[in-house]
Amino acid sequence: MSIGGILLILSRTMKKNLKIGLVHDWLVSMRGGEKVFEVFCELFPDAVVGTLVHRKGYVSSTIESHIIKTSFLQKLPYSSRKYQYYLPLFPSAIENLDFSDYDVVISSSHAVAKGVKTGKDTLHICYCHTPMRYIWDQYENYFDRERSSIFIRTGMKISLPYLRQWDINSSRSVNYFIANSKNVQNRIQRLYKRDADVIYPPVDTSRFNLSKEDEGYFLIVSALVPYKRIDIAIEAFNLLGYRLVIAGSGQEEQRLKLIAKSNIEFAGWVDDKKLIKLYSGCRALVFPGEEDFGIVPVEAMAAGKPVIAYEAGGALETVVQGVTGIFFKEQNPEAICNAVKGLVEFNLNPEIIRSHALNFDKNVFRKKVEKYINEKMEEWGLNI
Repeated sequence: MSIGGILLILSRTMKKNLKIGLVHDWLVSMRGGEKVFEVFCELFPDAVVGTLVHRKGYVSSTIESHIIKTSFLQKLPYSSRKYQYYLPLFPSAIENLDFSDYDVVISSSHAVAKGVKTGKDTLHICYCHTPMRYIWDQYENYFDRERSSIFIRTGMKISLPYLRQWDINSSRSVNYFIANSKNVQNRIQRLYKRDADVIYPPVDTSRFNLSKEDEGYFLIVSALVPYKRIDIAIEAFNLLGYRLVIAGSGQEEQRLKLIAKSNIEFAGWVDDKKLIKLYSGCRALVFPGEEDFGIVPVEAMAAGKPVIAYEAGGALETVVQGVTGIFFKEQNPEAICNAVKGLVEFNLNPEIIRSHALNFDKNVFRKKVEKYINEKMEEWGLNI
């Protein structure tokens, strides 16, 4: 055996003996953040997982094969379903998870996971999906008069200065930040004054086949929450009269149904088989919100489908104007109407669209993030 082979075996043996912790904000569903976390669980099958709350059976078997430590929120009423209402308690809850005697902690954070308790000798790498959006850029969308009671708005107004300061302070315990996009990289620099390396999140493009079918409907795949701006897409399609299928569920569902006309169909939460079929049959995906990255547009493109997206955020890094989709510049119904009508002017090639999506495949992410983690561990003398 070569010297390089011997060193590789020794390196892997050392990794198995290291105490490694993986931390995610909450484990109650399998959305984009959980799919990133799942890859970390695959890379470190012996790691201990930490999270605020865990809803058993609602995340993948890969994640649930690990030992899962939860915070005190797990014991509070309705915490696995209504955890958002405990937002002011999130900082103390995550700090209650003690990983201070671990060699390596990898946090997957869009809220408070990066604030987990680590030791002075712990290597802490944070994969940041975004700084906590509902206390920063998206505060008004989550806590305006239309969506929140006066009690909740008052409570958040009192809590906001503390939450923002805690968010900034907790960023200092991270040794290295990975951002899921250049968009989030800039936000980390602006809010935390920290540098971050960009590794785009994984999309399992192998789930989708190239489709040239067109069953005449436009598609939205989204959680029905305020910042996704499904409301303006509904208003646009109310005006257009074209068929729109909305796959997803969330706190905005009832309000959105009240403003939708008969040409708009709410499919609710759909399983993977139905989702693939919806992508395959749609004319185009409509993406009206500003996302940190946005996995859904890449999934649609993996099926060869064009994307009509708001020209902001992560979509600027995944959608190519006039090649894989088209942008609209303003978040209003008129801009969406014009973009939908304008789609016919572009003769977009499904093969080229899918080829572009493959740049974001899960295997690409896995290789990049594993290489990154190994390099940082070597710098800390943890696997040599």
